[in-house]
Amino acid sequence: MNVLWLQSGGCGGCSMSLLCADTTDFAGQLEQAGIRLLWHPSLSLAGGAELVALLEDCLAGRVALDALCIEGALLRGPNGTGRFHVLAGTGVPMVDWVRRLSAVARHVVAVGSCAAWGGITAAGANPTEACGLQYENDRPGGLLGSDFRSASGLPVVNVAGCPTHPGWVLDTLMALAADQFSAEDLDPLGRPRFYADQLVHHGCTRNEFYEFKASAEKPSDLGCMMEHMGCKGTQAHADCNTRLWNGDGSCTRGGYACISCTEPGFQDPGHAFHATPKIAGIPIGLPTDMPKAWFVALASLSKSATPKRVRQNATADHLVVAPQVKRTRLK
Repeated sequence: MNVLWLQSGGCGGCSMSLLCADTTDFAGQLEQAGIRLLWHPSLSLAGGAELVALLEDCLAGRVALDALCIEGALLRGPNGTGRFHVLAGTGVPMVDWVRRLSAVARHVVAVGSCAAWGGITAAGANPTEACGLQYENDRPGGLLGSDFRSASGLPVVNVAGCPTHPGWVLDTLMALAADQFSAEDLDPLGRPRFYADQLVHHGCTRNEFYEFKASAEKPSDLGCMMEHMGCKGTQAHADCNTRLWNGDGSCTRGGYACISCTEPGFQDPGHAFHATPKIAGIPIGLPTDMPKAWFVALASLSKSATPKRVRQNATADHLVVAPQVKRTRLK
């Protein structure tokens, strides 16, 4: 499978994350999966005229374009011209290259939340008119339009995240290369279900604190960060705490609240990332599939049953009270 990787408006963080793939031989892993990287702005030696010639060969069909990977938001400004981002040496806006290449690609993959929804690049007043390939925040459309389908019949595959986990990218590309990816493998927002059917909350090491609603009150505390610290792990679709980053960690394991970076519009939450907005003391952002009344009732019951150990540890930066040593035998 021939893969062409282009970077548009963004920081390049998804490429940096990709280099942390859990393998001792990155190039060998791609080769073993039948993936040929035609060009990548950071990993390829070819540049200038060689790249332009490659792009023209893809458009003319002389080189098969099996997967077009776009990293970064598509910059449509100023005034829809796309000239805020012109591909060096061509005089042609990147958005025009992406439209033309998408029309001949067998698969089109948005790598990262910027390419998927606009992401950080589209934050605030969005003067660059940044958008995703097929979405503008959570609104279908984007650069290619809601009706776009690649030659395979699939919409844009949105491997969302800021940055993406390297495993999400490689697993998606390997599934496409093996022709084992269909529309049923995408969630309603076009994200691969193998990671988007999970929540960051799943496998979180702070789950005992969550169950008893024993909450952290400052960044160094061990407790659950949902109630006061802005954590959206119960709403964010990703497997960050079961597929660890660099084989070892995640945002919540590092003491940082989940900011829901795989979700459209995460960049403009309407409040500080480290704060939890509330109404009458109740967090606005509740678990995705729990009715508010149930949550309030459960939270009240949980707090009344919180063990002293959990309550004290929740607002400490280290284990203060260890679990009791008790017999666990039935007899």
